[in-house]
Amino acid sequence: MTEHLVPAGGPNTPQPWQWPEPVWRTHVERVRAGRSLLPTAWPGGARVAVALSFDSDHETPALRDGVTGPGAMAEGQYGARVGTPRILRLLQEFGVPASFYLPAVSALLHPHEARRYTAEGHEVALHGWIHERNTLLGAEDERELQLRAADTLEQITGIRPVGLRTPSWDFSPHTLGIIQEMGLLYDSSLMADDDPYELLAEGRPTGITEIPVQWIRDDAPYFVMERFAGLRPYTPPRSVLGIWQDEFRSALASGGLFQLTMHPHIIGHRSRIVILRELLEEMTATDGVWFATHAQVAEYCLAHESTAQQP
Repeated sequence: MTEHLVPAGGPNTPQPWQWPEPVWRTHVERVRAGRSLLPTAWPGGARVAVALSFDSDHETPALRDGVTGPGAMAEGQYGARVGTPRILRLLQEFGVPASFYLPAVSALLHPHEARRYTAEGHEVALHGWIHERNTLLGAEDERELQLRAADTLEQITGIRPVGLRTPSWDFSPHTLGIIQEMGLLYDSSLMADDDPYELLAEGRPTGITEIPVQWIRDDAPYFVMERFAGLRPYTPPRSVLGIWQDEFRSALASGGLFQLTMHPHIIGHRSRIVILRELLEEMTATDGVWFATHAQVAEYCLAHESTAQQP
């Protein structure tokens, strides 16, 4: 995830340790976690909500960076050609819905895949145009790409997306305003809590639900490799399974939300899809689990906000 960095400026530009309180407080308060939206009970008396998600990036991160060689394109194509069908078969076997976050270019490259998601009862949500880095864009460019992406997903699937996950969870100072302008139901890019909460814009409630993410509940930090850099997978899949099981069991014990982010081109490999199967086996065998899309979680939390648990 790329953070928004305040430019250092010239030699006379004040450095962060020289900022007066109004300056650093403005940065902190721009986008903030507000009241908890965790309900006192989940549908049907369920003890935990499980929201699985897949970022179907495919070829787009490489295209975004101008990496267009056949090797990079093949690695991205694996997600659409192999990973996604494996995931969809597994979700169908266990009868579990999920949310799929599609860069619009992924949907244009693989329109049958995008339509299959909705046909099989899953959610398709926004994930940028070409997996762009929002904090490197001007406000108008970011806005135009998000609007174009929403139009594209609607044209391909017939359903207007109601949620956003920014590419790489890259949330710019302008992103929340664009979410508000688009009338989206929720965002899933930030990590100020384990459970759903309302987003504040400069201290003001927005009515937008945040379904928080976290790197420990994402497959990429454990498994991504960069061929010409020092980045190598460092955690065996079954060790990752143990982390995710602990996250699920803790959410179950607290009555909270277990949210998980995965990528077809990462989790879809043979030695990794097995840990998703084992996790699904445990969760579906556990009493009191409500499986839902991120949109369904947001809708339920907003409908029951009067009963939300406050920290």
